[in-house]
Amino acid sequence: MSEVNIAKRKEKCENCTKQCNKKQGDDGANSHQESDEVNGQVHEGSQLLLSACLSCDGCLTEEESLKISQQSLQEVERVLALNKKCDVSKHKVLVASICPQSLPFFAVKFGLDVTEAAHKLCGFLKSLGVQYVFDTTLAAGFSILESQKEFIQRYRRRHHDTHAMPMFTSSCPGWIRYSERVLGSLVTPHICTARSPQQIMGCLVKDYFSKQQKLSPEKVYHVLVAPCFDKKLEAVREEFYNSLLETRDVDCVLTSGEIYCLMEQRKVSVEGPDSVPLDHVLGEAGDVALVRHEGRGSEGFLEHIFKHAAKELFGLDVHEITYKNLRNRDFQEVTLERDGETLLQFAAVYGFRNIQTLVHRMRKGRVPYQLVEVLSCPGGCLSGRGQAESEAGGRVDKALVQQMEEAYSSLPVRLPEVNPALHTLYQDWLQGQDSSQASALLHTQYRNQTQSHTQPPHMQW
Repeated sequence: MSEVNIAKRKEKCENCTKQCNKKQGDDGANSHQESDEVNGQVHEGSQLLLSACLSCDGCLTEEESLKISQQSLQEVERVLALNKKCDVSKHKVLVASICPQSLPFFAVKFGLDVTEAAHKLCGFLKSLGVQYVFDTTLAAGFSILESQKEFIQRYRRRHHDTHAMPMFTSSCPGWIRYSERVLGSLVTPHICTARSPQQIMGCLVKDYFSKQQKLSPEKVYHVLVAPCFDKKLEAVREEFYNSLLETRDVDCVLTSGEIYCLMEQRKVSVEGPDSVPLDHVLGEAGDVALVRHEGRGSEGFLEHIFKHAAKELFGLDVHEITYKNLRNRDFQEVTLERDGETLLQFAAVYGFRNIQTLVHRMRKGRVPYQLVEVLSCPGGCLSGRGQAESEAGGRVDKALVQQMEEAYSSLPVRLPEVNPALHTLYQDWLQGQDSSQASALLHTQYRNQTQSHTQPPHMQW
């Protein structure tokens, strides 16, 4: 996390803490907030962004602060400098993985389409000394498939397992941190155990790719480019650290904005870096065809799971999904009906205020959903504060986000189910979809770091 951003967050720390304490009372969210949301009003003094709050160093331990301080451009430059000085046998192989939600940012900044921007970014990273540059869409495909499978399992045991439903998505580290530190047992048993695309990419690079290259994992330095500062917090979680080899799945997370600042510092123009195709994790020759998953720019977990569940559980083919806005565009419902009967009811809940409303309803036992896609950033991952914050700071640049959404939607959609690379990796890397290897490398567990909450009353499914 950059010093500038830490300083900005420190300025708000006292007010954020007061707001958090007020909102984290026994009832989860006060009635005043509920009425504000009903009226669709946002009061500037009480608005609190989840990512701004939970990334503030006021709630980080000293150990976490130290680890996050190493998630910086300076650390990457230190590794690059050591490679130039030390013996070749001691060199680190630098690998960069780029989130698909970061690529539209560079496309807009460069005035190029997403594929051309990806090639320019790849050329720039390789000019620094990065040897391999990947796109994380493949890892997101694993996360989606594993989430789909877990949802079906949870749905089928919902009548005898009170924690089975609703299932909450697990790809947003701000939401996960809030769940573990504040909500505790009210929420953590409901969180999908599938690892996020970032951490599956970490396993792909440090386990599969390093073996293909005949490298020990600690010889690989893995940098991930993401739209969100909270991804730094995720990278330093202890379960993603190999104490035996003293290496992390993801060594350093840099935001899109940090990379762009580096390009500006080095006076890199659009014409500057050579256009270099992205690399294949499988080592195949030829250019990587950039694709996206369905949804609103955040990997589309809700849409993929909804369509899969409709087919798997009820034999229904769903081609188009209709979102129904509830309070705003960041609180939406999707419903599957047959002969007047509601079969499935999912929700997409983005932003801290909407999350608070969701938690308030959950405490009251009034959550009718089987799945909720939860993201801490209003607008989703494209609006991550690591790339969408205006130059003035503190606010999202709405015009930039709209341009990024248009750029992202221009990419063709590819279902993970039909991606041959995923099927190859399931067999060659994980020894099958239901293997112990797949369970170990594609899943994790979430733990309570707060006092346990009482189980809410009977949920209405």
